[in-house]
Parts: sequence; C-alpha cells; structure tokens
Amino acid sequence: MNTFIDLDREILDFALFKTIPVDLMFRYGFIPLREEGDLLHIAVGSAFTLKQLDELELRLNKRILHELADEDKIREILKKSESSQRALEEATSDLRIQVVKERENGEDILSLDVAAKEKSPIVKLIDTMIFNAIQKRASDIHVETGEDAVDIKYRIDGVLYQAMDKIDKKHCSAIISRIKVMTELDIAEKRVPQDGRFKVRLKGRNVDFRVSIMPTIHGEDAVIRILDKESTDEKFTHLNLDVLGFSKENERKLRKFIREPYGMILVTGPTGSGKTTTLYACVSEIQSVEDKIITIEDPVEYQLPGITQIPVNEKKGLTFARGLRSILRHDPDKIMVGEIRDTETATIAIQSALTGHLVFTTVHANNVVDVIGRFVHMGVDNYSFVSALNCILAQRLVRKICPHCRMKVDMTDDMLLESGLDPEKFRGYDYFDGKGCIECNGTGYVGRTVITELLDLSDEVREMILARRPAREIRTRAQKEGMETLRHSAVQKVVEGVTSLREINKVTFIE
Repeated sequence: MNTFIDLDREILDFALFKTIPVDLMFRYGFIPLREEGDLLHIAVGSAFTLKQLDELELRLNKRILHELADEDKIREILKKSESSQRALEEATSDLRIQVVKERENGEDILSLDVAAKEKSPIVKLIDTMIFNAIQKRASDIHVETGEDAVDIKYRIDGVLYQAMDKIDKKHCSAIISRIKVMTELDIAEKRVPQDGRFKVRLKGRNVDFRVSIMPTIHGEDAVIRILDKESTDEKFTHLNLDVLGFSKENERKLRKFIREPYGMILVTGPTGSGKTTTLYACVSEIQSVEDKIITIEDPVEYQLPGITQIPVNEKKGLTFARGLRSILRHDPDKIMVGEIRDTETATIAIQSALTGHLVFTTVHANNVVDVIGRFVHMGVDNYSFVSALNCILAQRLVRKICPHCRMKVDMTDDMLLESGLDPEKFRGYDYFDGKGCIECNGTGYVGRTVITELLDLSDEVREMILARRPAREIRTRAQKEGMETLRHSAVQKVVEGVTSLREINKVTFIE
C-alpha cells in the first residue's frame, strides 16, 4: 500500500528535474522527489500502473520507489518546472499572437501579421518567446547576437536568465527581422539603432512592448521591454504604500509629505528601481473626487482610473516641458511628471510647486544628496529649488527570498566584516537564503521589495544646501537628524529575514 503525500509540504529538488527527460515526466505523469544512490523516489497519480513502473526503471536505469500524490498538483508542478520549457514550446507552437496596430487617430485595429499566417519556425519561436516571458513575469527580453550563436535571455526580478538553448547564428537576421516587422521598423536598415513599440492581444488582453534594436560587431541585438498593464491592473487598483515594503518610519514620513497642499516630492534612483511604481502608489493614496490629478509620462506604464494621463510624444513635439505647460492651463491640483531630464522641465516643475500645486516627479541620481548636485548642474535657481522641495526619496529594489525554499545559513564573523557589519552587534541574528526550487526557477528569490532613504528637509539642511556645503556634510547632518541610509534600510531587510546578505551587497555600497 503506497502512502499518499502532500506535495505542498515536500521540498522538491530543482536540480533533479534537470536530470530527467521532460517528455518522460509528462508521458508517465510523475515528478522526482529525491535520489538516494541508484534509488529514485517519485510522486505519481492514482492512474500509474506497475507496467509503467517497469518501463520507467528500464528507461532511467534506476530502481524506483513511487508514492501517490494529487494528479492535478503533479501537472501544476510540471508546468512550473524550468525543464518543461521545451514541452511548453511545443504546446504554444500553434499560438497565434495577434499584433495590434495603431492608426494615426488612435484607433486600434487587430491584424494578424502577414508573416504570422505562414507556418514559419521563426514566427513560432518569437511567439513562444513572448508567451513564455509573460508567463514567467519577465520585465525584458534580450536577444543577443554572439560570434557563433544567438542568446535569448529574460530579465526576471532585475536579474538576467538564459531563456532557452543557444540558437544558430544563421537565424539571427530572421529573428531580428521578425521583431522589426512586428514593430514596423525598417528591415533594410541594419547600421543605426532603431526604437519602436508594438501591442499584442494575448488571452483577450492587450500587452504593450517597447523595442530597441542596436547594431553590434556580430549583427543586431534587440531588447524588448514588457509593459503588461492589464495583468497588474488588479494590484494597481489597490496599490498603496503598504504593499511596497517601506519601513514604518519612512512610510509615516512619506504619507505626511504627500498630503501637503503644495510642494515637490522627488523620487530618485537608477533605471528599474521602482520609482514610477512608488509615484503611482503615492497618487493612488491621495486620489479623491475633490482633486484633479494629471500625469505626463513616457510612456504611460499603468492606467489609473479617475486620473488624466498624458503620454509624451517627442516625434509630434509633445515633450515633458511642453506638456507640463499645457497641464497647468487645465487647472490641476496635483501633477505627476514622469521624469525631469532638462532645465526647462525642472524650472516649470519647481514653479508649479511654488504656485500651489503638489508635484510628484523622478530624477536619475544615486542617493538623496546627489539629487541636489543634479539640479545645481542643470542651472536651476537654488533658492527656488530648496523652497519648492518637500522631501527627496531615494530607492532601490532587492529580491525577496523564496518562501518555499528559504533556509537558515550560518554567518561567520569574517563574512559579517566583509559586508561592513560589526560582528558584536550582528552575530545574534538569524540569516536566511534561498536554496532554489520549482517555485522560483531555481534562483532562490521570488518578487522584490523596496529599500529607501528619505531626506526630510529641515531648516538646517535647507540652509546647508543654499550655502552650497559639500554633499558629505549635508549627508552627515541628515543622518544626525534621523535619516536612514539605503544601506541601513537594506541591512534591516536582512535582519528581518526578507532578503539575503549577498543580495544587498550587490545592490548597495558597503559602508
């Protein structure tokens, strides 16, 4: 009599999945549990027969011990496993991705591409690549042309992973051409960078893609950014600062600033650090029927109900500065400017904050003090800038340890010292890391959370900025007043068991 096991409680060995042919697992409906010498433990459904067991032992050349489990759960795990990639490619080979084209007047017309009507393997490859990327929550797809092969990678939770086996170099031109056809770019032009975008109708919803093609020494590379609005719509309708992972103190301070009647809230950080998401969360929190909120973005990444959102269109002359000027004539109470890139936009945004509007915006800088230098170099009037500012928030994203394979790790004093931590102070904490499992594609991490530093502009800090004091002095003063640095915020996440020490050492400087 076989025992019935609960797969939700089993810790599955991700590496073991890669050693067994995926077609066998699908055909016989089993998953490997663990290996002890030449004995393999597997989980099977109730329909599994002794004849199948004999066949499997012959095929795998191992003794097999089978245990009963829920068939639906086995199928679900097989679909999630990285090794089911090839099976998924087969399953999606007939998938027809519908490319949505936009007319000048903004109407969407669905059209099946001419190329998609052919049974072309390249079309199937690109369709499968896009389908898989969406399934795996990827933010970008990278097509990289090497000396003798083409690599396809997905960026998931900020880290690149190989998406599939390398593809022969001879298909490089066809792959890039297919992406260009979907994006309506010039197929003949291979010497200069090209940018474009396309929409895809998938399972009844529209997904936006931004494409950048770049010539390299071995051919052309493509990066496709996935803006999957509608899959995150539900989350974004309930989006607020609680779900982002702010520390209690910083969340309390930020809530105070976003409820001010006017001024500027500035969020800073590198590309992909979640600045726009934070701004959306702030705007969602303060949204009310009494206020008119207008945003100008490049592009509009997520659509928020009840808010006027304007996309930048540089080709038609709608820049941030021009759009912002027009917005001010529309009697807004709160304004969100996607990014400040030039002096003109900065000046108008500051003037808006000084004339009674609450302005949310982002700028690229490494930390809260560097932002001040950025604006000084833009030639903005220092006094106006300091008067307009409510607060500056710097942020980064760190990956969260996968809850399914989270395990305790021993941390030696030397390892703590290497990370700039005092062993006397940090020796007593429990440290965790992810082992890698089916749920997290063997990475040990699922999802990301935010680490922040928030500069509250006290009178002393304002005076130091006006007096053009060195950044180091301003930073020291802010820390004395209770500012939590990015590094301190990251260490707190490690101590709380949310992320690992190796992850925060990748994202923040060791102080």
